[in-house]
Amino acid sequence: MKIKVIHGPNLNMLGIREVNLYGPMKLEDINKNMEAFAKQNGFEIEFYQSNHEGDIVDAIQESLNENVDGIIINPAALTHYSVAIRDAIKAVNLPTIEIHMTNTAAREEFRHKSLISDIVAGTITGFGPFSYHLGLIAMIQILNEIKMAKEAQAKAQAQANKQ
Repeated sequence: MKIKVIHGPNLNMLGIREVNLYGPMKLEDINKNMEAFAKQNGFEIEFYQSNHEGDIVDAIQESLNENVDGIIINPAALTHYSVAIRDAIKAVNLPTIEIHMTNTAAREEFRHKSLISDIVAGTITGFGPFSYHLGLIAMIQILNEIKMAKEAQAKAQAQANKQ
C-alpha cells in the first residue's frame, strides 16, 4: 500500500526558519525517518513539497492516478484559507490525516481555524517533527483496518457464492 505525504509552504525551510517553534530538524530528515518506518511496516511512501496552492491541489488530485491509498498533509499556512485544498481532499475521497508541527490552537488567532480538520480522518498538532511519525502510525492503522475489512468482505462474498 502507498502513502503520499504532502508538505505545504515554507516546510522546505525547516531547520532554518523559526527554530524556536519548529526545531532544528530539516524536512529531508523527517522524510528519511518516515520512509524507514513505512518500509519497516511494508508500506510505500512518497513525498511532495510545494509553496504553491495550485501545485498542492494537483498533487492531491494526482494521488488517484498514482494508486495512493492514503494522504498525510501539512498544508501549513494554507490550512487556514485554502478552500481549493479542502475541495481537492474531498474530491479524491482518500483517508487523509492533517499534520501540524506546532500546536496551532496555542498560536495566533488566525491559525486556530483549519478548513480541512472536519473532512480528514484526524488531526495531529503540537509534537514537532514527531507529529509526522504519529500521523504515519495513524495512517498505517487506518489502511490496515481498511485492508482487513475488504478481505473479510471478500471472504464472506466467496462463502455466499458457494451456497
